[in-house]
Amino acid sequence: MNKGTLYVVSAPSGCGKGTILAEVFKRNSNVFYSVSATTRNPREGEVDGVNYYFLTREKFLELVENNGMLEYAEFCGNMYGTPRETVEKKLSEGFDVILEIETKGAKQIKEKMPEAILIFILPPSVNELRRRLNKRGTETEDVIEKRVNEAEGEIRQAYDYDYVMMNGDLSEAVEDFMSIIRASKFDKTKNNKIIDEVLENA
Repeated sequence: MNKGTLYVVSAPSGCGKGTILAEVFKRNSNVFYSVSATTRNPREGEVDGVNYYFLTREKFLELVENNGMLEYAEFCGNMYGTPRETVEKKLSEGFDVILEIETKGAKQIKEKMPEAILIFILPPSVNELRRRLNKRGTETEDVIEKRVNEAEGEIRQAYDYDYVMMNGDLSEAVEDFMSIIRASKFDKTKNNKIIDEVLENA
């Protein structure tokens, strides 16, 4: 069985990455979404193992100490991270795995798993991102401006990603994402492995 591919997806808030990924999962049954772990308390309606793995701080730090997290960070007093065991298990079973995380976490994963494919989703422009955030109507102007400023910093990190795509039109963005998945199957390392397998069976 061929090992799956790990895809790490980042995007500023408001870029629509969740909508794109929902469509990708509809089209590809071989893709597994990796659920993050956190030490914060569940919010109303959240389910353990679906929205997050809700862990005690002690358990979370124990996993960190034992190299059980592919990446982790602390925000507002709560820890967030990607458990290694589930990701590696799914990859070994031949599933492609998608992680939806921010840029610092993506860099941590690339250091530990250089074969991971990093994908950054861009808005058509910073002004369009501001418009989308305003359209939500869920945040104050000050919060929106803070998010836009954070987004500009995140976008500068996109130079370090393997693939960069834009979400202007949803259907085109979904097709672009699917194209990246297809293209990543034919990188040089995997091509060499295929050649070796053919020669072994000569």
